[in-house]
Amino acid sequence: MNKRAMKRIYLKNLVDLKIDFAFKELFGSEKNKAITIVFLNAILKRTGRDSIKEVTFRNPEIGAVYEDDKLSRLDILVTTQDGHPINIEMQFTNQYDMVNRSLYYWARLYSEQNKKGMAYKTLQPTIMMNILNFDLITQTDAYHTTYHLHEDKKKFRIADGLELHFIEIPKLLAHWYDEKLDPWSDVLARWLLLLSIVDQREQRIYEDIYKELEAIAMTDKHLEEAFTSWNEMSLNSEERLAYEVRLKQVLDQEAAVNEAKWRLEVAEKRATERGIEQGIEQGIEQGKTEGKEHIARKLLLKDLDIELVVETTELPIERVREIKAELKQ
Repeated sequence: MNKRAMKRIYLKNLVDLKIDFAFKELFGSEKNKAITIVFLNAILKRTGRDSIKEVTFRNPEIGAVYEDDKLSRLDILVTTQDGHPINIEMQFTNQYDMVNRSLYYWARLYSEQNKKGMAYKTLQPTIMMNILNFDLITQTDAYHTTYHLHEDKKKFRIADGLELHFIEIPKLLAHWYDEKLDPWSDVLARWLLLLSIVDQREQRIYEDIYKELEAIAMTDKHLEEAFTSWNEMSLNSEERLAYEVRLKQVLDQEAAVNEAKWRLEVAEKRATERGIEQGIEQGIEQGKTEGKEHIARKLLLKDLDIELVVETTELPIERVREIKAELKQ
């Protein structure tokens, strides 16, 4: 591996692996299957006989069961050699209701295993992994938390079917700068730090992390392969263009949501002030609703998903659908 060439390319051109397009190109492709398996084993802390030896990449679309069901598209979906479905989601922006979203995806994947006439005992544990570019879990400063089904008092596990993982990149970086991480001995830490090196939101490159991982890659063939694949992706003109398009979409949507939240706060404050002046509670609610609908129109014009508009504005989903239909007229 040419260290000087890598650094020159890296400082100038490397893509942000937290953008879902780049993440899926590196960890969701057949050519990088060995990297994916190492990454999964690191998250699951599996070694030796318990480790994942093989995965099969699956179509990431979760089909609708009923006519009005939502068709969901996952980031990376694989099945292990022992039949366990694993979904890995990279979330650059806080989409809100992240826990419920993860439970929803888990439920769909878990139930899709059950074919007509099959016994329930044949259902395999289904694992959801969420890598988040924002803070989510407030009860701990741990960057990796795992959840199963446990009894409330004695804490024993009643079933292995549910397994949720949440990995929070901001907490990981805090641990790094507090010198609580040792990527030389902690395989998961080194792979998560790899994802953290480029930060497109802050227009920043963590050179100290790069230098540490560059040194580790001299003795870690899979990490070296990841660096090589990352460089190739960043320099490939077609993949670079697709990445830039996706990056702009992600950042535009993030900016639109942040602006919408600010406008919503302003609208609610003005509506409250106007309602207080008039002494009419109905005036407050009417003003808030008008403000929310105005913001919903702006978000829909940015092509944001209906569910995200509902979560941002707190309008009923039926009203958001009506507004979307009005905009098409």
